[in-house]
Amino acid sequence: MSLLRPARYENGRYENPVPTEVGATKHLLTIFRRLLLGKEERVPRRQLGPFRTNLATFQTPPGNGLRITLIGHSSLLVEMDGTTLLIDPVFSPRASFSQRFGPTRFFPAPLSIAELPKLDAVLLSHDHYDHLDEAAIRQFAAQTPLFVCSEGVGGHLRRWGVTADRIHEMNWMDTFTVPSGSPTPLTLTALPARHFSGRSLKRYTTLWSSFALKTERRNVYHGADSGYYEGFREIGEQFGPFDLATLEIGAFDPLWADIHMGPDNAVLAAQDLRARALMPIHWGTFNLAFHDWWQPPERLTEVAAAAGLPLWVPEPGEPTEFTGEPRNTFWWRRYMDPARGKQPSGTPSPGSLPSD
Repeated sequence: MSLLRPARYENGRYENPVPTEVGATKHLLTIFRRLLLGKEERVPRRQLGPFRTNLATFQTPPGNGLRITLIGHSSLLVEMDGTTLLIDPVFSPRASFSQRFGPTRFFPAPLSIAELPKLDAVLLSHDHYDHLDEAAIRQFAAQTPLFVCSEGVGGHLRRWGVTADRIHEMNWMDTFTVPSGSPTPLTLTALPARHFSGRSLKRYTTLWSSFALKTERRNVYHGADSGYYEGFREIGEQFGPFDLATLEIGAFDPLWADIHMGPDNAVLAAQDLRARALMPIHWGTFNLAFHDWWQPPERLTEVAAAAGLPLWVPEPGEPTEFTGEPRNTFWWRRYMDPARGKQPSGTPSPGSLPSD
């Protein structure tokens, strides 16, 4: 049976496309031990940035129809054939239920909400704190015409001041064309992802999704958060090939390999998706795992080269046109400790371990 089908909602919770273990409770002792004793550089020893966006760039549309600005982590500003989409915007200093506690940004957002170009829509993949920022949504509530989100996430938005008529919720396999006035409109398709949801101990009550973004000229896959699974191959066959796939590489660990894929599996997923290039997301902004903060892009660079997969890695805050040509700025290496720039011999890369 195909894995590409609407999400099941049973007994008050959404189900993953395949059996999936979040993997936290039974490993608590291991997690606490690693938190206390781990020697990784989880937070940069040197301040990253500051990164600043040249706002004048937005006055001219991208010549080839696709321009992306990485705001940090998984927050992307996507300009695609006349439609401007902001994905999973997080602008607050912390990805947490409180701005007093929790993971702190390694660098401030390279532009403010007030400095963003005119948006056609905000796209929200799921409700975790590192993807859904309440403070940002409250600012957008009065000025953004449309919010497109996974099923159930609209409940958060309504509580934070977004009117119901400006919220469009999607189950997997739903399609929606973003109103923008563009002669080449952007159509979104919500697709399965292998993850979970919840902003408290109560999980799975809202949906999590990946998305295909398609116009007549361009086809982009946004992976959001997902562990590797066989569905990527089906997505590639039915909705690919993709010009570009944005896939997570950070916050990976074998303890939660079902829900975060890491660099090695990101390469496998990109190949399954029939993506012409891979843009890594979900790294370099928050301390959410046990690896060195720079480990994911270093490992990805190695694995992608071995697989012959082109990478597209712009610098944070730089509006960058995607031309189809490989681009790796290696920006993180400016902040690495040269003495720690290579893993000790015999130490496995987290991303090299199996996903199941």
